Amino acid sequence: MTIGLADPSLRPGPPQGRAAVIVGVGAYVPPDLVSNADLESRLDTSDEWIRTRTGISTRHVVSPGTATSDLAVEAGRRALKSADDSQVDAVVLATTTPDRPCPATAPEVAARLGLGGVPAFDVSAVCTGFLYGLATAAGLIASGIAERVLLIAADAFTTIIDPTDRTTAVIFADGAGAVVLRAGESWEPGAVGPIVLGSDGDQSDLITVPAGGSRQRSSGEPAKPGDEFFQMAGRATYRHAVERMTEASLQAVAAAGWAIEDVDRLAAHQANARILEAVADRLAVPAERRLSNIARVGNTGAASIPLLLAQAVENGGLEAGQRVLLTAFGGGLAWGAATVTWPALG
Repeated sequence: MTIGLADPSLRPGPPQGRAAVIVGVGAYVPPDLVSNADLESRLDTSDEWIRTRTGISTRHVVSPGTATSDLAVEAGRRALKSADDSQVDAVVLATTTPDRPCPATAPEVAARLGLGGVPAFDVSAVCTGFLYGLATAAGLIASGIAERVLLIAADAFTTIIDPTDRTTAVIFADGAGAVVLRAGESWEPGAVGPIVLGSDGDQSDLITVPAGGSRQRSSGEPAKPGDEFFQMAGRATYRHAVERMTEASLQAVAAAGWAIEDVDRLAAHQANARILEAVADRLAVPAERRLSNIARVGNTGAASIPLLLAQAVENGGLEAGQRVLLTAFGGGLAWGAATVTWPALG
């Protein structure tokens, strides 16, 4: 496909009124299941402690040798099937756990899906990755670069978690979710509404993996014990997550011309039950309008929102015509929100 013309003066402007419309959704979690009872046997914790503080009872984890690309391929395949299509013009993969530091994981995923030589690249925004990827995919469509985009969010988060750290080992899990988007009109069901994004790099140390990057490697010093694992400052993260997700949600709803009362379903990043409850309460979204799967799958990072949407479609919790508010928060710090009127999917 032609990406663009060399002479900027010859490039056509973006087509007017083009919007990214969701036409397919898919999800995948690895089969291996870890219960709270399993964690009790190796951590100083209990089922009650985990459930009351995180809302999680079980989580899916990758088996030895399984990588992020394996999860992404399966979720992508299911999304393409849902869209009744086998070809797209671009693949965007949101992940914090690429198969390797180099190259990006998306080209391999695209190849394994039989998508030929389409452009494929990774987006890294930790747990907000899906919304950053959604903005990227929508931009590709709005600019005319692509007519159809496969957006996948996948994380094998347990591969970067210290298995002895009860503050993170009980929360994070593995999974993937995906959507297929096509060019359409803003009034169509499935059209992605205004997307609000933000970041605060001054707080980057609140959620981090200190070792393995160019800063640590260039220091000439070996990594400190434990620095190869994901680290999170829980209390500060909680405060920022609640504030930022609430603010972004209100901005996205206003930009869409909605009121909070118009929101039929809140699909928030499944960080932990306390954050979800605090955000929903601040937004005054009643309990029956809150989508949640954290009890069964835990915090799956970037995969959280599309996995939640796909499972809600499957179990009847999300229906065509419902107005959905999406919001997420993660490392960076990064956060975002978006709106969509849910389409009828095959």
